[in-house]
Amino acid sequence: MSIEIAKSFTRATSEVLTTMAMITPVPGKPYVKKDSMAKGDVTGVIGLTGDKIGTISVTFTQKCALAVVKNMLGDDIQDVITDTKDAVGEITNMISGKTRQLLAESGLTILSATPTVIMGKGHTIHHISSEPIMAIPFTTEHGEFTVEFCFQ
Repeated sequence: MSIEIAKSFTRATSEVLTTMAMITPVPGKPYVKKDSMAKGDVTGVIGLTGDKIGTISVTFTQKCALAVVKNMLGDDIQDVITDTKDAVGEITNMISGKTRQLLAESGLTILSATPTVIMGKGHTIHHISSEPIMAIPFTTEHGEFTVEFCFQ
């Protein structure tokens, strides 16, 4: 089932970033993450409940996060920090929603909480599960980001 979940996250992430931020992400090889260090500067985190309990996170490098914000808002950026938090939270929420929709097609019902956004170099992400954390790296013309998920 982990492979199907990873495929759902990859598909959802590609669709959301392409549609909402006009950025075409290229997925890398999924791997098991061994630590809690974020692989970027801005992270959206969402708790999940239902048939699976866990968390997902989407971590962007600063350069990539700024490109997402600029592409989503155009020239309407009012406050770069607030707008970045809002955009990353919204992108994380949309990736969660699309992934949950895809997983529902295979019979899994998963509900999500409201996203939390963490900013800063060297921050950590604590997933709420004792199971392995799966990470999917993505590259774009604007930098990198990583989607992580962990279910029990």
